[in-house]
Amino acid sequence: MDYLPLFHKITNKNCLIVGGGTVATRKARLLMKANGNITVIAPELSEELLQLATAHKITHIKRVFKRGDIQRYSLVICACNDKSTNASVSKEAQQHNIPVNVVDQPELCSFIFPAIVDRSPMTIGISSGGIAPVLTRLTRAKLETLLPQKLGNLANLGTKFRQTVKDHFSNPEQRRIFWEAIFNGPIADLSYQNKNKDAETALLNKLNASKDTPATGKVYLVGSGPGDPELLTLKALRILQLADTIVFDRLVSVEVLDLARRDAERIYVGKQRSKHTVSQDGINDILIKLAKQGKRVVRLKGGDPFMFGRGGEEIETLAAEAIPFEVVPGITAASGCASYAGIPLTHRDHAQSCMFVTGHLKDNTVNLDWDQLAKPNQTIVIYMGLIGLRQISEKLMERGLSNNTPVALIQKGTTAEQQVIISDLMGIADKVDRIKPKPPTLIIIGTVVTLHNKLNWIN
Repeated sequence: MDYLPLFHKITNKNCLIVGGGTVATRKARLLMKANGNITVIAPELSEELLQLATAHKITHIKRVFKRGDIQRYSLVICACNDKSTNASVSKEAQQHNIPVNVVDQPELCSFIFPAIVDRSPMTIGISSGGIAPVLTRLTRAKLETLLPQKLGNLANLGTKFRQTVKDHFSNPEQRRIFWEAIFNGPIADLSYQNKNKDAETALLNKLNASKDTPATGKVYLVGSGPGDPELLTLKALRILQLADTIVFDRLVSVEVLDLARRDAERIYVGKQRSKHTVSQDGINDILIKLAKQGKRVVRLKGGDPFMFGRGGEEIETLAAEAIPFEVVPGITAASGCASYAGIPLTHRDHAQSCMFVTGHLKDNTVNLDWDQLAKPNQTIVIYMGLIGLRQISEKLMERGLSNNTPVALIQKGTTAEQQVIISDLMGIADKVDRIKPKPPTLIIIGTVVTLHNKLNWIN
């Protein structure tokens, strides 16, 4: 992130604009909307700026910029075509730690203007750091169509009753849950319809019907998918943004975590081979403790929580403690990684069934139903099989699976670091030893792998 997004209060602050043309006029309109006191230094003014100066809504200094002009201002904008002036304004402003924007010269700016979606008092700024203004404008246009025009009414409703609600609920989580219900329900619709008195009455009725009792905790077991944040389900995204606490695994991508509420507590409980940061019993205890504190807890797992994710064990514990829970499925690693590698798990000409197994080593061996796995016309998907890959290959060949059966090992599937290693049962272990892929990995065995080169749409 090259720029830290901030909102600058300039009400009754002295603001300087250097330049009097079209661009300066646009900046003056924006500063006036934010109630700044505007001075324009320029030999000539546009018609609109001239009218504003005549009406004493701005101050006009009719000359070129000179050294020392900026020292009594809180914010400076340079909107002229003279490169020398631009450089001088920027240098002097930054010497005095005064925020400065030089139009179309981001290298001279200490701040930049975002594209603005105005639903006052709700304001949204969108920026590309000054490098893609057209994309910024298009993004703003999309948001304009998504957000209700009367969103500001809802913000005003919240402002008016904020202290009343705070006095009613002693617990911050209860207050948050109350406001979420207001902003997402029928009371919000009343505000959007300009029925502000009705909305206020409905809010007070709901508040009076609410008791200041401890919040009821709940655990959401959420699958985050195989890595690409765009594969997160809509429901998972909604719940992530409601969570008070997120308990997450090693396989959950940073990009997915970034979609959560910024103020949510995050607890890492990831496991690595032969190194368990937190035991399963410890994880269960954390979930129980947080829920009994009235928290809304998201137990966030890579892939799908019921696919080798021990999700069933965790909700058994919650059920035994009478803690409410909900399961939100995710796209499995098998489905996501295979799709991104262009390998269909089933295909009329190759495989009519698919088996999912874990290749996790126990006592340095992989214990699987090898006879069942070695049957023809099926696809085998192996989770956590990187370390035991050589043993897996040997066992399958011992049980009669052809040594030239195609194999794909997918490293960090669906992410920018995805790598697909193709070989056969005889050669895959040696090839992987040479390349040394990093976990997480997924192994696919079967003739469907031959479709990779034809159907690989990523590269």
